[in-house]
Amino acid sequence: MTQTPAAAASADTDVVSPAPMTPSQYGVGARFTLSVYDSDYVRIILEALSAADASELTIETTDISTFVGGSEQRVLEFLRDVITTAARSGAHLSAGILLSRGCPGELACELPAGVAALGAAPIALAPAGVRARAHWSLYPLLDGGSTGDHMTPIYAAIADAKTAGVYSGSDHFATRLDGDLAELLEVAANGWIGVGGVVQHVTTHLTVSLNSPTKISDIG
Repeated sequence: MTQTPAAAASADTDVVSPAPMTPSQYGVGARFTLSVYDSDYVRIILEALSAADASELTIETTDISTFVGGSEQRVLEFLRDVITTAARSGAHLSAGILLSRGCPGELACELPAGVAALGAAPIALAPAGVRARAHWSLYPLLDGGSTGDHMTPIYAAIADAKTAGVYSGSDHFATRLDGDLAELLEVAANGWIGVGGVVQHVTTHLTVSLNSPTKISDIG
């Protein structure tokens, strides 16, 4: 049977667009380790984890690190709150943070090769009220191999850090950041999100230090 033009047009309107991917389906999340250099570290860490709002998130803590899955905004809010609470103890602490999105092969994410990058709105974080220093590295992956242009978005992210006033210099394999903890996390996360708009799989890593007894002038 041949469809009339009107029937064909009606059939076209019945086509259902694929549902948008959730952050979990796209592999959005963080893995972080909080290290507290104080004899009361267990209490400080556990209280910081329990005090943070975990709504809309998947939280899995092991003896090595904690996984946080959810939207970019909620993941970064959780990290800010956990680290801030621990820092307010006054103890020297550091946090190793890995953010990842678009992983093509993972526990809850098996994206086919070539899937379009999933965009995300830039995050905005309220100030933490604690000063932090960090080493930050950004890694665009699956960008076309030797023909991929992965340095351009990295340089753009560093330029954004300078504009935000938290850029503190360059070290081997990392950019140094200095400022309010929330500002550092926001700049790093938005660089990660920005690259993620053009590259499917992108990760970023931060080593954050707070309440350090060592001053920059003490380092030779």
